[in-house]
Amino acid sequence: MEGKKCVMKTPFHVMLIPTLGCPARCSYCWSSEEGSPIMSIDIIKEVVEWLKDFQNDPVTITFHGGEPLLAGAEFYRKALPLLSGGLSHLKPSFAIQTNLWKLNPEMAQILAEYAIPVGTSLDGPEEINDLQRGKGYYKKTMRGYELARAQGLDVRFICTFTSYSVERKEDIFNFFLENKFTLKLHPALPSLRNKNPEKWAISPEKYAELLEYLLDQALEHLDEIDIMNINDLCRCVFTRRGNVCTFADCMGYTFAVGPDGDIYPCYRFVGMPEYVMGNVHTHPTREDLARSDAWKRMHQFKEYVDTGCGECPHIRYCRGGCPYNAIVPHDGEIKGVDPHCAAYRMIFDEISNRLNKEMVESPFMGMTGFHAKPGQNARPGIMSLMHKIISR
Repeated sequence: MEGKKCVMKTPFHVMLIPTLGCPARCSYCWSSEEGSPIMSIDIIKEVVEWLKDFQNDPVTITFHGGEPLLAGAEFYRKALPLLSGGLSHLKPSFAIQTNLWKLNPEMAQILAEYAIPVGTSLDGPEEINDLQRGKGYYKKTMRGYELARAQGLDVRFICTFTSYSVERKEDIFNFFLENKFTLKLHPALPSLRNKNPEKWAISPEKYAELLEYLLDQALEHLDEIDIMNINDLCRCVFTRRGNVCTFADCMGYTFAVGPDGDIYPCYRFVGMPEYVMGNVHTHPTREDLARSDAWKRMHQFKEYVDTGCGECPHIRYCRGGCPYNAIVPHDGEIKGVDPHCAAYRMIFDEISNRLNKEMVESPFMGMTGFHAKPGQNARPGIMSLMHKIISR
């Protein structure tokens, strides 16, 4: 409207961690604590009371872990109506991240009733996947996938690239392409809890090469596959705004609740006492959480980025990358940005340069906008990908 400035808010996201336990033993994962407790329904009730008046923006609630399906069907049968009914004024949407091993018809039906999108993990062909995630992982996850699809659930895969698997990126990409799976990649990273954090971690240089390779593949196979990271990166450059948690000021808009009700800045901190900001039992306000040491440490990162990245052309939509990634190399201290900064800069430069070139070479783009598809003989570019994203 005339005279009013449109302000795009960072989405409000709460991650519920029913347990840190997990039946899988992925080589590079920290989140499989033996004997981890299971969240009770009483904690869910307190989550509702906490969030009811916390803020008025719509909320996305993601069940994560560990392995969230370890909580069992009865937990979700009770938790979902409590959350959807008690927070109806916040228009809650739900998601779940699971390896699908514990999915059964009863659980699948419960998730389908709420149309909950499912994220799961697969690192490519069985041979590569099981080398990284353990023998038998592939078959167990694919069994769960088939059951989820039979119930009409939308299932998407996260593929973790490690220092080993990145050397086989072509095999992995072709696996996702041939199976018509949507691909979302995750680079293996060091952890604050790992005794040997560098073993599987992918270097910034290799990650940069991987992103550029996948950008080329996304454009070459534009109508055959979605690579979510490439979509997100292009959207960042085009809108000049971070739109996923890695590239946004997530502090204060993203929270995680552990099995005992403790509140953390992100699920990656769950179970680490020094990052507890409060507990749902006391229904803390934003101001209460802001007084915690953990909140203050996260906001120190934001201030560091404002100063240290001030001259970077991508600061508006990169924001120094992930705060967790940034503090791991420095034992929890704020002394740098995300170690993959060089990779982010490279791919943002590449997308920006290609986009600028396309706009210069397409003088009518400003008049036709995204509604004009590229000519039959034109090689798909960034504008073609943005047209695909926006036209959905």
